[in-house]
Amino acid sequence: MSKELYFTPSRASGPNSNSRTEPFVKVIAVIATLGGLLFGYDTGVISGALLFMGKELHLTPFTTGLVTSSLLFGAAFGALISGHFAAAAGRKKIIIILAVIFAVGALGTSLAPDVHWMIFFRLVLGVAVGGAAATVPVYIAEIAPANKRGQLVTLQELMIVSGQMLAYISNAGFNAAWGGDETWRWMLAVATIPAVALWFGMMFMPDTPRWYAMKGRLAEARKVLERTRAPEDVEWELTEIEETLSEDENKSKPRLKELKKPWLFKLFLIGIGVAVIQQLSGVNTIMYYAPTMLKSVGMSTNTALFATIANGAISVLMTFVGIWLLGRLGRRTMTMLGQFGCTACLLFIGGVSYFMPEMVHGQVDTLRSYMVLLGMLMFLSFQQGALSPVTWLLLSEIFPTRLRGIFMGGAVFSMWIANFLISLAFPILLASVGLAGAFFIFAFIGLFGAVFVVKCVPETRNRSLEQIEHYLHDWLSSDRGTRPLPASKRKVESH
Repeated sequence: MSKELYFTPSRASGPNSNSRTEPFVKVIAVIATLGGLLFGYDTGVISGALLFMGKELHLTPFTTGLVTSSLLFGAAFGALISGHFAAAAGRKKIIIILAVIFAVGALGTSLAPDVHWMIFFRLVLGVAVGGAAATVPVYIAEIAPANKRGQLVTLQELMIVSGQMLAYISNAGFNAAWGGDETWRWMLAVATIPAVALWFGMMFMPDTPRWYAMKGRLAEARKVLERTRAPEDVEWELTEIEETLSEDENKSKPRLKELKKPWLFKLFLIGIGVAVIQQLSGVNTIMYYAPTMLKSVGMSTNTALFATIANGAISVLMTFVGIWLLGRLGRRTMTMLGQFGCTACLLFIGGVSYFMPEMVHGQVDTLRSYMVLLGMLMFLSFQQGALSPVTWLLLSEIFPTRLRGIFMGGAVFSMWIANFLISLAFPILLASVGLAGAFFIFAFIGLFGAVFVVKCVPETRNRSLEQIEHYLHDWLSSDRGTRPLPASKRKVESH
């Protein structure tokens, strides 16, 4: 590998990189990641609502999967569309539009008179979920200082799992307070509140300095940097942004036809791989169907709903751990830790479901159901503590500035299509091969994901977005293909 592949220290990793992050950056991150909260709530709330809407909407295993997964199908196209429009209209404007779609979708699902309208409004809601998944991490990554980018981007993941936990608490709370067949409508309607908050908050936020610079609006880019950087960092970062944009050979609008360049095509495939392996672990079958799975191994409805809150709580707790680890471990190391750990836990859940008896002395074996719950909690510890946070961070970092919106949209589109197919198939899979068979299949797929991680995931820690772009261009243009340099041969400064 040629020496040009080695990162050299720059002002991004110099003494100013540890200067105080302006409070305004944190305000921007909190407001923008309300999109993540909505993402989490709208994907998590269905887990409890399914237990109550089935009778009124006449759900079968197939339509149950369709109601759940229709949001994910909409999310795939929402990610793709928002990725294209984010480059033209700006990250901020797209997030404002998504907030309106969130509100319309939430109200529509809560008022749906039959399964057809439910599926339609779940598709609408999915457009907003996918758009937020593709746009919010990019928005934060481009507006945050390099040394704080990891923590602030993964705030999106924290808000997603917090939204899911709120959904589980809401499900159990509505059931305990009112119960009845109409409970699910209130569960779904609650999501309109953070949607309005997101719309209102983003009206007062700026767009990113990189987007302003890409549009030739350098004065506005400078103003945003002055509000989000230490004074001594503003000038060099603006210069670095300008230099990177000026190096692009093609000054026309970013288009997917640029994938004809071999290094960009390889990078796009890596991005798709990083996005998809997170879903192929089966994480969202646990997030969407946990009460259903726990009922299938012997828990009552009330116990299953309250037990699912533990999934949400451990997800939030381990996301804090993941944010802490991102400041201490490399992206590549965390991806391997998460992938290997998740695969081992899938084998544990499958083994418990297969080998432990369903009945003991004529009664349901409650130990079996709690061991399955334990397996879920261990799985979520690796997923939310390592794999999920680093996935969103890598996707926000590895794509070139001009193509970031389009490439991010394409990668997240692939993620949601994988999520859609798994979530649609899971109820049918559960009915045909049982819980053990389903999780053994996920574990088998996880082994292939582990091979991909080892061979293809790059290290991007402690680099400015411009440095990452130059590094990946050199790396993927080399004869070594897509195999990362060994850690011993890669210059990585300490955090």
